[in-house]
Amino acid sequence: MAILAHKDAEPLTATQAERYAASADRRTRLFNRCCTGVLIAFAVLWLVPLAWALDTALKPNGETIDPTWVIENPTLASFQTILAEGNIINWYAASFIISALAATGTVLTASLAAYALSRMRFRYRWLAFWFILIGIMIPRQVLIVPQFRELGAVDLLNTYWAVILPAIPTAIAVFVFKQFFDGIPKDLDEAARIDGASFFHTYRRIVLPLARPAVSAVAIFSFVWAWNDLLWPLLALTNPDIMTIPVGLATVQGSYGIRYADTMASAILGALPLVLVFLLFQRRIVEGIAGTGLKG
Repeated sequence: MAILAHKDAEPLTATQAERYAASADRRTRLFNRCCTGVLIAFAVLWLVPLAWALDTALKPNGETIDPTWVIENPTLASFQTILAEGNIINWYAASFIISALAATGTVLTASLAAYALSRMRFRYRWLAFWFILIGIMIPRQVLIVPQFRELGAVDLLNTYWAVILPAIPTAIAVFVFKQFFDGIPKDLDEAARIDGASFFHTYRRIVLPLARPAVSAVAIFSFVWAWNDLLWPLLALTNPDIMTIPVGLATVQGSYGIRYADTMASAILGALPLVLVFLLFQRRIVEGIAGTGLKG
């Protein structure tokens, strides 16, 4: 009946159409303003702690006892103290080496596993995929003791590999790659196979180049996760020369006491590389997530 009533309704006049368009335009503007307000509120929630950390780091330690936003005597002494007392250059180098190798290994192993699950047909393929997904729900803290004993048995503790190898297997990376590979037409694989390309050659020359957004997203997130990891490197690394940034800063912050300016300066120096990574590669991160079916 509603459909018939709609069909029998008289067409809108020009004035009514203009009023309807103006009303719809007002609702659209109101919705956009609400979204903008929510984004600004979240941005403020994120930026205020960063601004407070920078404000505190630029003060002398004596002025941080009575917290205010006013900087009466701005100074870079806290940053100079961190650079002088800590071995931060070596920590930066160690973090970069570990994070880069972990990200490379994650992209390689996860993409190979995802390509096999996406293209190969074998018995219990779905069961293997579900076992991989179960790995997402297992906390990494549960694996600390077995990993420590295994790496200690092969004399890899207190080396770069003690941190790199456990960071490579990432279940969520396999899921991201599989979702992306499922969206690539299988006709490309069949055409390459007709031309004589092998299974691995098709993966390396055709499928993987088409999955650059997923590769970028997985590489960036793996790099950030390895850079920010504290608990496992804290247990596996005891040599100050190969400590990562989080471990090194955690070891020196305990000696600062109530020197809040030095503590904030060390936090800013530790987070600065990750901020630069996100600013430089934010478009690739968005493209990678949007192309994997995770956008909802």
